[in-house]
Amino acid sequence: MASSGVSVAPECIQAFNDLKLGKSTKWIIYKISDDWKEIVVEETSSDPDYSKFREKLLNAKSKDKKGKEGMGGRYAVFDIEYDAPGGEGKRSKITFISWVPDDAPQYPRMMYSTSKEALKRSLNGLAADIQANDPDDIEHESVLSRVSKGR
Repeated sequence: MASSGVSVAPECIQAFNDLKLGKSTKWIIYKISDDWKEIVVEETSSDPDYSKFREKLLNAKSKDKKGKEGMGGRYAVFDIEYDAPGGEGKRSKITFISWVPDDAPQYPRMMYSTSKEALKRSLNGLAADIQANDPDDIEHESVLSRVSKGR
């Protein structure tokens, strides 16, 4: 249970384990449910196209306490592949991305910020963690450079 009182649905862990073990899932997008009580799986995909994944994050919507829809935060896991330095072949890292846009309404921003650790603690095997608040933070090259450097 997060400090915000938001719990993690069992399906979140199951989807992550499927990605980790099965390798057919390339990414998962998680959201906080509309009643702000639970983190749930919004979507999973086997499509390795990072631009489609990024677009989903950029277009995410959340409702505030009054039900007004605006920019929304999301959590995501992407199995990022990259070329290892020195021609050592391909590598992949399961990367956690916390997407909380600066221009999202205050309540969703606060809830996503305070609930992040509960989800991260539930997902065993994350290799990288990226906090993204601006569209540039989730550009493929930006994420790739951080992941391949081990941050």
